[in-house]
This record gives sequence, structure tokens and C-alpha cells, in this order.
Amino acid sequence: MKKMTLIRMMLWLLVTALPAGLSAQSKAEKRQERARMVKECMAARDFEIEPRSALTMGGHSIQLDPRYSLKVKNDSVFSYLPYFGRGYSLPYGGGEGLTFEAGVEDYEQTVGKKGNYEIKFSARTREDYYTFYVDVYESGSASIRVNMQRKQSIDFMGDVVFPEEEGD
Repeated sequence: MKKMTLIRMMLWLLVTALPAGLSAQSKAEKRQERARMVKECMAARDFEIEPRSALTMGGHSIQLDPRYSLKVKNDSVFSYLPYFGRGYSLPYGGGEGLTFEAGVEDYEQTVGKKGNYEIKFSARTREDYYTFYVDVYESGSASIRVNMQRKQSIDFMGDVVFPEEEGD
């Protein structure tokens, strides 16, 4: 009887511990795969970031829906970002805000101390001159700071969108 109880306990421990071990291994594999995909996107200079939240200079955090994005593809930037803040010199009607397509100027990419990619580039439209500071981490999370000449700066927090995730 004691032998059967001992065998049941061993089987129970084996059954409960096995999925936890597999789950930890798959999490590590997923983390490595995500880091590899981030590295490929940064090397190709082809990435898209979907912001989850915006932080205004006034200190307000605003949750965003998934329709916004910042795409960099080779020498072009496609900015579909909302703007919340104060403008100093705006065209009649308020202008386009942070919704524009433009050429990338002065693109610089370095690897930071924590292994994150630090990207700086500029873009010019007929309305304003924008400087983007983007940090992309191996986990796929990203932060964006946009400085403008005619408006207050704004920050965004979000995630890199990978091609196979777009259909999900």
C-alpha cells in the first residue's frame, strides 16, 4: 500500500513538473527567436512599431488603439501617430500632426549598453522638422520620442510588429 502511494506521488510530481519545464524552455526559445527577429529588422532597416501609449509633455499618459504605427523602410518613414500637445506655429486648420510620409535624413543606429538598439533620424515635411529617437529592445518593446520645431515633444511606448504577427 505504501509502495502504491509512493508511486502515485512520484507520477503526480512527474506529471506536474514536466509541463512547467517544457513551458520554461519554450519561453526561452521564444525570447531567443524574438531577439533574432529584432536583430534582423534592425539590420535590414525595415521595422514597424505599434504604440500602446503616448506620454505628453504635460505628464498625461494616453492609451492608444492599434491603428497607429511608425514604419521605417530603407530611406523612408511612414508616421501614423497621434499628437497630443501644444503647437507653437501651426498651419491654418491645425495641420497634419504626426501623420506623414517623408524621406529619412541622418539615420544613426547604435547598440546601447543594455543591448538595445538606439536609433536617431530626422524627417522634414512642409509643416515641420522632426527628430525621432527610437529605442528597440530584444524583447520587441520600443520607445519613441519625437522632437519637433513647431510643437512640444511627445513620447510613445509600444512594440515592434513582426511580419508573421500582422495576420494574427
